[in-house]
Amino acid sequence: MRILFFGTPEFAVPSLTALVGEGFDVVGVVTRPDRPTGRHRSTLTASPVKQAARAEDLAIFEPERPSTDEFIAQAAALSPDVSVVVAYGHILKPRLLEVPRLGSVNVHASLLPKLRGAAPIERAILGGHTGTGVTIMRMDAGMDTGPILHQVRTPIAPDETGGDLRTRLAELGALALIEGLTLLDETGMAPQPQNEAEATWAPKLTREEERLDWTLSADKVACRIRAFDPVPGAWCDCRGKALKVFGARVQEGRRLEVGAGDSNRESGGSAPVPGTVLVAGDALVVACGEGAVEIGEVQPAGRGRMPARAFVSGRGVTAADVLA
Repeated sequence: MRILFFGTPEFAVPSLTALVGEGFDVVGVVTRPDRPTGRHRSTLTASPVKQAARAEDLAIFEPERPSTDEFIAQAAALSPDVSVVVAYGHILKPRLLEVPRLGSVNVHASLLPKLRGAAPIERAILGGHTGTGVTIMRMDAGMDTGPILHQVRTPIAPDETGGDLRTRLAELGALALIEGLTLLDETGMAPQPQNEAEATWAPKLTREEERLDWTLSADKVACRIRAFDPVPGAWCDCRGKALKVFGARVQEGRRLEVGAGDSNRESGGSAPVPGTVLVAGDALVVACGEGAVEIGEVQPAGRGRMPARAFVSGRGVTAADVLA
């Protein structure tokens, strides 16, 4: 089977290497052009997919826009049987999707029709979901609306971060892709339409969503911190500067008062304002609207990620400070 592959980030690399490893004929790899990176945005860097394609000595195409007549003619000249699209970064027009003999398929990081859109991994954790998966679907003109070829389910661990889940789903997606293409090639399996009544959406994340709202319950605050770990990082205001936080654990049964980690302290008094630092020592514990969370790591503005206890010992925060 002749494959034209579209992809850009690290998430797409396992699918590309799996296709090559399983003996599929990858006739071309389409990826986003090199982008400037570094502190001064002065270094052009190839996408992870381009780097993987180079390592496999595959033909590489980098159109600024894949919708031009010139590029569509290039794609048609490769005579692909199937186009495989994995987090490419452009919406492909119907004319391009219809170039391959068997159409175009996509690896999507959710169990469609659940969580259609740009951020299914983060949205699954934000929503407190206990399970997710990957879907191999035949692409159409809609946003993740095409019929389903194959799905694989997986649980979400209680402490799993967005980065951890992304890595797992990338590998799971590669496996599901090979299974789906094999079924398509050997059995001519007909894809099944999605149930529109069950559709939900996972729109692109916003900067404001990344900001922590300490008035939420500890469970919801912890989910937000996990969803945005390692990037872009959930953040709050600490002494007038942005502070990213990671590694949240819900503190079951903790007394909500400043210094509650001190066994000699008497309980009593009113509950602290959400965002109040309850303990700043070996642990960093913060009050929420309901309950509290312990923070494992932080990243102050302009600095690297560090253990929370190192931030505390450097007097970056003390008990009774209020994070906003």
